Amino acid sequence: MPKPKLFLIDATALCYRAFYAIRELSTSYGQPTNAVYGFIKILNKLLRKQKPEYMAVCFDVSKKTFRSEKFAQYKINRKPTPDGLLNQIPVIKEVIRAHGLRIFEKEGYEADDVIAALAHEASARGMASVVVSSDKDLLQLVADDVSVLSLQKDEDVVYDAAGVRERFGLEPAQIPDYIALTGDTADNIPGIKGISDKRAVELLVEYGSVEKLLENAAGLKPEKLKLAVELNAAQIRLNKELAMLTTAIELGFDPDELKVGQPDQRKLFDLFKQLEFKGLLKDLDLPGETEALEVAGIADSELAGYLGQGEALFVNGSSLEDLVFGARGKFFRVVQPGEHLRAALGDGSIQKTGHDLKKLRVALDRQGVRLEGLSFDTMIAAYLLNPSKGDYGLAELAWELTGKFYKSDTLDVPTGLLLVTRITPLLEKELKEKELYPLFRDTEMPLVAVLADMEAEGIKLDTAFLEKLSAELRERLDGLMERIHALAGGTFNINSPLQLREVLFEKLQLPVYKKTKTGPSTDEEVLTRLADKHEIVAYLLEYRQLSKLKSTYVDALPGLVDPATDRVHTLFKQTGTETGRLSSANPNLQNIPVRTELGKSIRGAVIPFDAESVILACDYSQIELRILAHMSRDETLVAAFKDGKDIHRITAALVNGVAESDVTPQMRDLAKAVNFGIVYGSTAFGLSKSLGIGMEKAQAFIDAYFARYPGVRGWIDAEIAEAAKTGFVTTILGRRRYLPDITSPNPQVRQLAERQAMNTPIQGSASDLIKCAMILVQEQISRRAFRGRMLLQIHDELLFTVPKAELKDFASMVADRMENVLKLRVPVKVDVCSGRDWCHMAPLEL
Repeated sequence: MPKPKLFLIDATALCYRAFYAIRELSTSYGQPTNAVYGFIKILNKLLRKQKPEYMAVCFDVSKKTFRSEKFAQYKINRKPTPDGLLNQIPVIKEVIRAHGLRIFEKEGYEADDVIAALAHEASARGMASVVVSSDKDLLQLVADDVSVLSLQKDEDVVYDAAGVRERFGLEPAQIPDYIALTGDTADNIPGIKGISDKRAVELLVEYGSVEKLLENAAGLKPEKLKLAVELNAAQIRLNKELAMLTTAIELGFDPDELKVGQPDQRKLFDLFKQLEFKGLLKDLDLPGETEALEVAGIADSELAGYLGQGEALFVNGSSLEDLVFGARGKFFRVVQPGEHLRAALGDGSIQKTGHDLKKLRVALDRQGVRLEGLSFDTMIAAYLLNPSKGDYGLAELAWELTGKFYKSDTLDVPTGLLLVTRITPLLEKELKEKELYPLFRDTEMPLVAVLADMEAEGIKLDTAFLEKLSAELRERLDGLMERIHALAGGTFNINSPLQLREVLFEKLQLPVYKKTKTGPSTDEEVLTRLADKHEIVAYLLEYRQLSKLKSTYVDALPGLVDPATDRVHTLFKQTGTETGRLSSANPNLQNIPVRTELGKSIRGAVIPFDAESVILACDYSQIELRILAHMSRDETLVAAFKDGKDIHRITAALVNGVAESDVTPQMRDLAKAVNFGIVYGSTAFGLSKSLGIGMEKAQAFIDAYFARYPGVRGWIDAEIAEAAKTGFVTTILGRRRYLPDITSPNPQVRQLAERQAMNTPIQGSASDLIKCAMILVQEQISRRAFRGRMLLQIHDELLFTVPKAELKDFASMVADRMENVLKLRVPVKVDVCSGRDWCHMAPLEL
């Protein structure tokens, strides 16, 4: 019968590990939580995988121990526990106690000694022990009934005696002797100069212990080794004393108190709520709130009695049949939906409030029902208030705003409606307090309907073209594979990092530029650096690029075509970015690369709805630079745009001190990179890396840029200062992005926030601009009964399918709305192109 196992947790080490593994995590009120969160994840994984019957959690108490009394320099080089970790340890202990686990610590001793004493006591009582730690000091405890579990990112490692022998070439009991000779930098135990790790193992294999080694020191060879041992005998003995763990500690060992029981779910709920661990809350074994909502069933003909002209109507559901409504404090559903319900849903004067109304509008559209009068979407409101949240689900918002916990997977339609009615006034109040309500009402809410219509309309794809392109790519990939194998001198799996590593760094002896935990890196950055070292690398880069495009787009897109409509219906995400930009998914057509010929050719699969139509693209020209000019009010930049000049040529002329006519293409390219680099907060390092120029040259160019555009420098400094003062930046329409790291003591973290402080007002304002334009364009399409349809928004570009007969009028309308949607200090210009598909486009004269 196996012995009962006691798991002994080196909690202090795990707290440090969690603290440094997760950075900059804190509550909305500033309490750091990274160590707590990381520790909980480790503990949960341990409980889930190991299912321990007994457990003890061991902590250090203070830096002053019996070892520091023996050796004043012991651990003296170790920095004090960071304040951010120090104030999390009491919280971690609360979490441990809530799990029903006992904590052990002893003044004057380290957690390692406490673990050693508990393991010793467990052995005496016929129990086995599993020490959970990555500290090599604890390997000395390994015995028949003691093992060490080292938690790893990929696969945990268990050390028994054989494992210790395999790693160190020594018995577990020899670990203190090994440390006595090699030292331990973490504990400031000095190694013996002249004795390498390898030599230390050899000596201990021969002599067994440092005591025996010292007894035989006179016969050691060479002379240097003999002197090293003899002259450092006292230090060697002291080192071993420091490395030896003591078991002579009275801790009050009671196996019954160490049994792992059921966690106190309510206590954990309170802790996780306080710490704002919403994800962990969902994993708790709690039923969540349940509330009975009285929903009346009414006939379709009775609906008029519930609704009036201009009525405010709450709605929740996913189809016509399961819709639940709220109006005038009553909740109801229509038992047999008919024309009255369809008319009410399509009545724009009846103001609808709900959660994720775009999804509902698309679903109803597929049932032939229009949903008009979209007034208040709780998901969009929550996004505007905090655009960095990852979850805008109803249960999440209810927990955040009302303090009540609902399980999202068990949230039914009526309860969802109840939550919408409760959180709507709270969200509306906060939107108004933060001056975000006009943006919400006039831009984001009208955009919901526009995006829903675009999703419902879908995009026509030339699947035959994609099938042909797939076959061509397969042929090219096969050719590349043959060439790569020939250069490698044999076949191997190109997609296997391990096999590729062997070919590049062992067989071909190419230099190693970057390492991962498993060996030399073969990522794109490394391959790009290796491109001039061997011919094979260029083929590998091409193979990867073609393979990715083939799998991600060429082969995947036909499978996403809806057989019912013969179109793909991409999902537009209105809440997916912190800057306000839209994103798309299933498929993500915004990310098709256009810098390569193949990427451009894939766009050829996007075609008009019929043979009598064309694809129209209307693209803002240098909009972010124009917004930079508007916001910075830099006189030179504003004048250049007003005069219609080539901004990159102007910048090159100013920075290089030459006439515009003398600017070379190379000068213009560098100026273009700097112009856009400034918008994205590029540093001299980033610029030098992207352009392949020296740091000094890159810095000189940036300095010269700011000297010529002083208004830009002043605006950037002012934006960063304001963000540091208020904690957020705003766009033209008042959209906010919160930057809590703008005052971080960590320079790298703070500098990233500073770059975001200058980029977000520009990129976010460009988003404001095109969103407003989309709303105006869609209004005109409806008002003037155009047959053209908006298909896609790709950052600064709008894509349409338009009948040839109305192309000029339609394109003129779009360009006019895009150029005049908001008044800037500089003119806004739109480039207009059309063609038989999205790849083969030509400028269109209006």
